[in-house]
Amino acid sequence: MSGGQVHGRQRADDVLRMYRLARTGGSRELLRWVSGRAEGWAGLLDADGSILHGATRATDGADAGTSARNGTGTGIDTGARSETGTGPGARNGTGTDTGTGTGTRTAPTARTATGTGTADADAAVRAGGATGTPTTGSAAWAVEAAALAADGAKELASLGARSFSFDKGPHTVLLFPLDGPPDTAAPLLAVVAPRPLPEGLATLVSDVAVPLAMCWAAETVERTRRRVDLAESRNREAVLHLLMTGQLSIAHQVAGALKPELPDPVRVCVVECPVGRRDEVARVCAEISGGRSWIVRCPVYARHLILVVPAGPDAADPPVGRRVADVVDECVVGASEDVPLSDTATGYRQAFHALAVARGLPTRHARFGSAPEAALVVGAAGAQWADALLNPLLTHVPRRSHDPGSQELTATLSSWLAFSSHATQHLKIHRNTLAARLRLIGELLDLDLNRLADQAALDLALRIRATPTAPRTPAPPRTPTTPRTPQAPQAPLARRLDALDDILSGPAVREWAVHQLRPLAEAGVSRSTSDPRTTLRVWLDCEAQLAGTAAELGISVPGARKRLTRLESVLQRSLLQAPSARYDLWLAFRALEIAEEPGEPF
Repeated sequence: MSGGQVHGRQRADDVLRMYRLARTGGSRELLRWVSGRAEGWAGLLDADGSILHGATRATDGADAGTSARNGTGTGIDTGARSETGTGPGARNGTGTDTGTGTGTRTAPTARTATGTGTADADAAVRAGGATGTPTTGSAAWAVEAAALAADGAKELASLGARSFSFDKGPHTVLLFPLDGPPDTAAPLLAVVAPRPLPEGLATLVSDVAVPLAMCWAAETVERTRRRVDLAESRNREAVLHLLMTGQLSIAHQVAGALKPELPDPVRVCVVECPVGRRDEVARVCAEISGGRSWIVRCPVYARHLILVVPAGPDAADPPVGRRVADVVDECVVGASEDVPLSDTATGYRQAFHALAVARGLPTRHARFGSAPEAALVVGAAGAQWADALLNPLLTHVPRRSHDPGSQELTATLSSWLAFSSHATQHLKIHRNTLAARLRLIGELLDLDLNRLADQAALDLALRIRATPTAPRTPAPPRTPTTPRTPQAPQAPLARRLDALDDILSGPAVREWAVHQLRPLAEAGVSRSTSDPRTTLRVWLDCEAQLAGTAAELGISVPGARKRLTRLESVLQRSLLQAPSARYDLWLAFRALEIAEEPGEPF
């Protein structure tokens, strides 16, 4: 076989290998392969020299890669590693749950982010010996090669040439622009190799440009799709947040750009998905509902989807939630009663409680049992009490423009009462910000937010305000210069809590409390330390903390958790996971205590 035939066969094999790598590993694997054939470094750059991806083949056969994950700057990723991918990969996109790339690392990666691509001098000496010259294939040399490629890209742009090559020291830099859509700036392929250049390297670079351009275009589309998906997901989450806080008009305005229109009335479903399958289940939910449901990825629980589906005579039958549980294995679904769109927050709490029940059912689906809402039975007197309790918060005016105002603080309190520490995920704030806001709220309201009693009072007050029971005339807001003093129009704490006792002593509230706790009596267990009523009462007295409950009952923490888990099925409410029914249960116990022992202190 002649030399030309040998070279032709080698080139054909190379082309086949390129397209195979393009299909299975994307641009990263192509660059890694090219760097190995060049015995140097290969990468993609913007016209301004920013490193998009880069790889270098180390002398021992491992790879040291350079990359700027978001396509900006020249962040250097150096270290020995081996990665395999199945597509564009999760690193360059912002997906909602999963990426399309997979990888395995064989050694830790040491990262150095620089603006010029220069390496630390000590690292260069360690890599290259006493002379301080980095050895080809070393991590320090990868940084230097990326800097050479960036300089070449800038020179190519200044010359206005199609391709460019130059020698510097013992290395040659080759730059070749990739083809791309007319309206998109295509990157440059850069190869840095030691001289003399490997035979056929120029031809190899020319051949690899086509599959590499195809990979880059596909990955660009995938990154754009993920950004769009993320933006839509965040918009839907924002609409849900507005609905949960009762801001219907703004929710309708934001939802106007999305589909479908917000239904009214609604049924809220919480779908608990198998690990890693939330996106798949979301697609199934959309198909089952015929695109009529609002599907939101829960910002608090990574396995939950929240569905706001149409209710009433036009609703799908059988219900969407039940059909999802039937179609998707391992899915558990809790559904609310039919509620007005303005009561979406109530519907979510109901669905969450139903989810706790559904976990123990073979059908993996449960609907919230009919039960009165505490905010609906307190009457106008309860509305006045809620206004008086929350007035310092609702009329708060921050001293500085960047401090949280009354609306932001109220939303923070509502989220924290519902989700506890997970409110940071719900509100997208830092835990220190949450702690600072809670301290301010406690000071404004003169309440101890660590006490379950105060939490229950605030939760009831917020729910009352979200329920239009009676006209309200709030006090005029204070100005930032008006100091808060004990003589301010804020009722003393004891008087406000006594007022709560007055509200809870009403006959309608007493009937509500009996309804809440009736399942405990129907359990048919005698009064003892294992009595569910005793367990629940001790848990509430211990501020809903498992450790204190276990110590008080003389059992282990897992034993206390098992008892409370059983009570979730009895009460058909969530206890251990927020949103929890602990506030309603505390209020119910307190209402019955007032009825039995009216003289007992709060």
